[in-house]
Amino acid sequence: QVKLVESGGGLVQRGGSLRLSCAASGIIFSIYTMGWYRQAPAKQRELVASIGSIGTTNYADAVKGRFTISRDNAKNTVYLQMNDLKPEDTAVYYCKVLGQSAWGQGTQVTVSS
Repeated sequence: QVKLVESGGGLVQRGGSLRLSCAASGIIFSIYTMGWYRQAPAKQRELVASIGSIGTTNYADAVKGRFTISRDNAKNTVYLQMNDLKPEDTAVYYCKVLGQSAWGQGTQVTVSS
């Protein structure tokens, strides 16, 4: 079964940076599109970035130019580099194998003003 373990969250000030990591197991990682989602309090979970098996990336408008998604297939890991963080980026961040139902536990990102 698919297992996803996110890490790298924390508390940062406005304008700061964080790098999230997500280690996947139980799948042939390299063939799947991976996504980073986030869920803020009282809001729906939303897709913020995705990366295909050959590295094609897509971003939500709210994070374009600030966030970068990448993957290391040798390590079965997907990353989310987040720069110029804003208070509205505060959320629990989750990674997901697109097309699969499993979610990890998430990692909290809090941006103070």
